[in-house]
Amino acid sequence: MCGRYASARSRVELVEEFSIDRDRVEEPLRPDYNVAPTKPVYAVLAREPREAAGNGQGPVRELRVVRWGLVPSWAKDASIGSRMINARAETVSEKPAFRSAFARRRCLLPADGYYEWQEPPAGSGGRKQPYYICRADGGVLAFAGVYELWRDRSVAARDDPGAWLWTAAIITTTAPDELGTIHDRMPMVIDRAAWADWLDPGSTDPGQVRALLAPATAAGLVSHPVSFAVNSVRNNGPELTEPVSPGAPARRSLGSGARASG
Repeated sequence: MCGRYASARSRVELVEEFSIDRDRVEEPLRPDYNVAPTKPVYAVLAREPREAAGNGQGPVRELRVVRWGLVPSWAKDASIGSRMINARAETVSEKPAFRSAFARRRCLLPADGYYEWQEPPAGSGGRKQPYYICRADGGVLAFAGVYELWRDRSVAARDDPGAWLWTAAIITTTAPDELGTIHDRMPMVIDRAAWADWLDPGSTDPGQVRALLAPATAAGLVSHPVSFAVNSVRNNGPELTEPVSPGAPARRSLGSGARASG
């Protein structure tokens, strides 16, 4: 699974990086080096503009703030979102909570890197060791995601912005051998060349969309152990991503060193 990640890039950087057409962020988020479920996060998505109906204009790419933890449109209350932070690539097109969003509401969740916890050696009695995983070149990771809009019935007016809650989940996949030694699952990363196809709300064929979920690769990623401080959501700051010291294992490269996805 993916339960924590880092997202420190500014709104301005993301607008440029993802070629955003319409910035819908009302209040920029602060750099967050310990993103946890239910926190607000940036999401890139594409929507068909109402004013463009019938004139041939394509979808408009937007940057928005959503809450991490998808709340299905049919949910009775929003609390279910805390348990819907990840959607498995193998079943995302079939599960009732995600299949509608997978068909029409896909997004990218920008990240600088993410954390996974490695089990201690059997019988050692030690603690799970957190690792930070990121691109070797420092580039952005574009996690595959799905988003949903949930109607808050306590707000009477449908046109009130507060009547709608925007939420998202990260799609995860089986980690390749290099990363699998740390954890058997990892976020699905969408290659830059496939961003437009992934976001296109007009692409609704499950088979064609699933084809965009290419097999995971660790090429171009690096990992290193980090401080146990990341275990607490109360801790935040760039120091959480730094290798532990003294005596921390050397920063190790994963894969062949080719360009990473995203």
